[in-house]
Amino acid sequence: MSDQEEQRDTGQKAIPEAGLLGRMIVSLGTLFSCAIVLSAAILIVEVAMRYLFNSPTVWAHETVIFLTAITFLFGGLYCASTNKHIRVVLIYDALSPGLRRVFDVAISIACAIASALFSWAGWLVVERAIWTPAGDFRLETSGSAWNPPTPGLLKLFLLGILILMCLQFAILAVNYAKKK
Repeated sequence: MSDQEEQRDTGQKAIPEAGLLGRMIVSLGTLFSCAIVLSAAILIVEVAMRYLFNSPTVWAHETVIFLTAITFLFGGLYCASTNKHIRVVLIYDALSPGLRRVFDVAISIACAIASALFSWAGWLVVERAIWTPAGDFRLETSGSAWNPPTPGLLKLFLLGILILMCLQFAILAVNYAKKK
């Protein structure tokens, strides 16, 4: 495999330490990539409807925001599974392999704890977004003319991503610790 092929290929595979969950997350990456393409197509349709036919839609803007938002949220989880997250390499690259492993474990534990805390905070937000004060199920809506339940769905999706992120970082911590 040439260097160019290897570079192209590395962004599409979960690191071995990510385990089965990481491989499943990476396999969903294409689906979320398609959401970005769909968003662009919707925007093109909206521009044509608005400026060529003078008949704008009520759904395009909120749909594009929702598709883009879930893609960006998923991107954080994808980055954790492929080890493409932001790192201060000036320090990290200067470490010995053994010390890097210690840092990998510590960073993964810290990220798992942070994700767990954010999940708890996310649950508090989701609680208000999916139930009325009387306890009836009702997804929060946007309040626009179209009024889709995208705010409630987005908050649910965020909670799910945070829980998966917590689990992914825990798996990474264990697998980094086992690594020789």
